[in-house]
Amino acid sequence: MKLVNDIQALRQQVKEWRMLDLKIAFVPTMGNLHDGHLALVKSAHQYADKVIVSIFINPMQFGLSEDIDNYPKTLEQDKNRLIAQDTDLLFIPTSDIIYPKGYTDNTFVEVPNISNLYCGQSRPGHFRGVATVVCKLFNLVQPDIACFGSKDYQQLQIIQTMVDDLSMPVEIIPVEIIREDSGLAMSSRNGYLTAEERLIAPALYQTLQWLAQQIKTNRNFDELSQQAGEKINQAGLTTDYISICHAFTLAKATENDQNLVILASAFCGKARLIDNIQVNI
Repeated sequence: MKLVNDIQALRQQVKEWRMLDLKIAFVPTMGNLHDGHLALVKSAHQYADKVIVSIFINPMQFGLSEDIDNYPKTLEQDKNRLIAQDTDLLFIPTSDIIYPKGYTDNTFVEVPNISNLYCGQSRPGHFRGVATVVCKLFNLVQPDIACFGSKDYQQLQIIQTMVDDLSMPVEIIPVEIIREDSGLAMSSRNGYLTAEERLIAPALYQTLQWLAQQIKTNRNFDELSQQAGEKINQAGLTTDYISICHAFTLAKATENDQNLVILASAFCGKARLIDNIQVNI
């Protein structure tokens, strides 16, 4: 695996692969890699000849109340895990490389409407930071495809919208959620959970499964969402939001919609958990 931390070296390697007519896949991450991230790398290998992974903890997507300094950093472990997955290149830029003017004075990318819903309400400015850094990384790497996890379903739809709206020549590949044995969706934030909290955290996914069954026969979505939120709270979590949405627009679902996604977020101790489940009726 080749390690690169500057733009010139990255572009030179990409140029050499392009001259050989090799297809390039890209997996952007913030590090602290778990099996969910590695599933993205495995998927990328299925679609391309070369796989590039980036590790960059993006300050633009952290809110004022979110402590970026405490975000887990496990670079040496991450390198070893990526080597084991036959990653071809690891790009590890610094903030000065990504935001030479400082991220507050940097040109930004914002996807309207969809970015203001759900997690966008809970974390103002978060998706502006995500869209901006992904856009810049796409410009640097210039991949043919990019793999993103379906756990961050809203983020996935925002990136797909950005790619479509800006006519970016990148195919976005969604990768299924990887779950722990308990059903809890794998996330770097799971590291914040205590042993006791890990016992109750799976209630989020269990409630989504219950709700997915209910909406197949009951189209009173508002009432069902309220009941689901109460179930999550009764289990010992604190519901942030739970919403039954149109799977593509993320607008609030109507009784005539058939392709649905249930989006949910809840706090479990210090950890803010997100999850979703898709339902086709």
